[in-house]
Amino acid sequence: MTRISVVDDVSLEEPTLIEGFPGVGLVGKIATDHLIDVHEMTHYANVHCDGLPPVAVYHEGETAATTPVRLYADPENDLVALRSDVPVKPGAATEVAACLGSWFDEVDLFPVFLSGLGREKGESPPDLYGIATGDGSEALARAEVAEPPESGLVSGPTGAMLAAALEDGRDAVGLVVESDPKFPDPEAARALIRGGIDPVAGIETPTDGLVEQATEIREAKQQLAEQMRAATEESTQAEPLKMFQ
Repeated sequence: MTRISVVDDVSLEEPTLIEGFPGVGLVGKIATDHLIDVHEMTHYANVHCDGLPPVAVYHEGETAATTPVRLYADPENDLVALRSDVPVKPGAATEVAACLGSWFDEVDLFPVFLSGLGREKGESPPDLYGIATGDGSEALARAEVAEPPESGLVSGPTGAMLAAALEDGRDAVGLVVESDPKFPDPEAARALIRGGIDPVAGIETPTDGLVEQATEIREAKQQLAEQMRAATEESTQAEPLKMFQ
């Protein structure tokens, strides 16, 4: 089954989509969750794709069950965010990528894919760089996002979606940020928003809460982070290519 079920028909023109599948440091999920909360984005659609876990999700203080992968929209900023509460198994990544890719083309979305590169934390801010397919490199140049300092690859569902964009000739951007390989990393998520998402999407997102509430965020996301470490092949992540040479 492949279906994007719209639950609130909002008006979008040529929106930028920010993808938040869980991965290293949970940077994509933390960043996307923050965007949804700060911009008060509307629950726009439920994602029904072959390959996604057949589960129902519920949230504290709410009786309504939802799908584990959902889309949220902000018409004012022409922005869509993909929120995922579950990892995608490696054998299903291609199916999910094809499902979402066909919808990207239908709605004329410009996707921004997010990935963490596992590195031990140091004193300096985490490095951030971008990769692109199609004419996505033009968006990176306008946003002044740095080029990769080394060769590498992106795996997991995000890697599958980038591969699909490359094969289909779709314009897309991938943002990679150095992230804690063991724990949820709100600081890296903030760098991802400030140095990549905001300038590429042309928006402004307050990020003070990511630092002020870093301990609470880590504790809230720790269980999911442990699940991702236990199944690294399911995790969206960037890795140096020299590991495979």
